Formats: sequence, structure tokens, C-alpha cells
Amino acid sequence: MILLVGNWKMAPNKSTEAINLAKKISLSAKTYKKSINTVICAPYIHLPFLIKNIKTGISFGGQNTASSEDVAQTGFINSSMLKSYGATYCIVGHSEVRAHGETDEQILASTVSLLQKNIIPIVCVGEKERDGHGWYLSSVKEQVEKIFLGVPKNQIKKIVLAYEPVWAIGKNAAREATVAESREMIMFIRKVIADITDEKTAKNTNILYGGSVNEQNAFNFISEGGAQGLLVGRVSLDAKRFSSLMKSISLSQ
Repeated sequence: MILLVGNWKMAPNKSTEAINLAKKISLSAKTYKKSINTVICAPYIHLPFLIKNIKTGISFGGQNTASSEDVAQTGFINSSMLKSYGATYCIVGHSEVRAHGETDEQILASTVSLLQKNIIPIVCVGEKERDGHGWYLSSVKEQVEKIFLGVPKNQIKKIVLAYEPVWAIGKNAAREATVAESREMIMFIRKVIADITDEKTAKNTNILYGGSVNEQNAFNFISEGGAQGLLVGRVSLDAKRFSSLMKSISLSQ
């Protein structure tokens, strides 16, 4: 089963627009439900409306959560709030959040908090840039180790990882990552997990690819790039394009 996660980022502006978009996506998700598990991670202000109005086809998640339940964190929301909304997933450590200063320690704390509330964390890892000497591998290794060494052993199997090469994301992307680069990094991440835990855990960890994913390249990242799913940004805000992406990756099963 492919895990397809749509990250709506800071959109849409109105909850009515969010509901209409989710309804369209839900129709497509029902068509491909035998091969694809579709999750929409929306701005938390929309979640109560989405979960109330969309009952089938897709699951919903948050885009981040505070690293503690301490109330003195103006502007944040915690895992208990997400749980009360009905969220079942939450993105953690997205590159756009890391860019604002979120640390590996905070990401670990958020991950543990989500697991305690039975919310599946989608933990993003990835390098800011590529160098010719392979130092970027150390950066990714440290991010993965922080999570898998810090999470209770009985909770590790619930973690979803999303590999996102930061240099391949957004309007300032140097270029798109290749399928070969995705496969190489996902194999490397599994090796790091195996060294910390065991081969079975590494094999069973769900690893997504996220980095300028669209309806043209999605199939190859699943069929050849080693990914068990995708973390999709802007394309998930276009119901027609997102449906085309679903259709393309369903063919890989």
C-alpha cells in the first residue's frame, strides 16, 4: 500500500475552499483506495471543518506540533489539540520549519509527543545541499539517528520517514533530484536504521520521497526510486493534478 501525503502548506485561505478541495480529492482517493492510502496535512485551523465534513476516502493530519505541552508557547499547538481535532498523522521536522530554527532535539520531542497520543509522525529528513565529498550523508545520518535512538523501542515501528532533499524543493531549487539519488538515499537511510535497530525494522520502516513531486515524476520515484510513498506539496492543492498523480502511482502496484 502506497502512502500518499498531501502537504497543503499555508493554503487555502478559507475553510470553505479547503472543504471543497478535500471533497474532490476524496472522490479520487476512493477510486484508488485499494493501492493508495491518502492523507491530507492541512493548516490546523482547517482540520475541525475538514474532519467534520469529509468522512471517507482520506485521513487528515497536522503540519507540525509543539515539542511540549507547556502552555507558554504562543502561536503553537500541541499533540493533544491535534488529537482532539481527530488528526491521525502529523508532519514533523519539515525543511521549511527547520529553516526557522527548529532543532533535532525539538523534532524528537514532538515525535515522542505524537506517538504518546497515537498520532503517526511523518518525520522529514534531508540535506540542505550536496557536496562532492559525501558530507551530506553525515547530516542525514545524524537526523535519522536522533529519532531512532530517542524514540521508545516499542514505538519505532509507527514512525514514517520522509526523505526531502532541500536543494530540490521549491522555486529556488537547484534542480530536481533524480530517481537514482532517491534510491541511493533511501537505501542509506535503511542502513542507518538497521545499524540502530535491526534489518527487519529497517525493511519495514515506511520511507516516503518528498521533493518537487509532480504527476510526471511520481511513478518513477515509487517504481524505481525506492520510495514506499510520497510527500507532495503544491500539486496536492490542485485536485485535478493530484488525481492524475494518484492514477500514475497506482499503476506501480
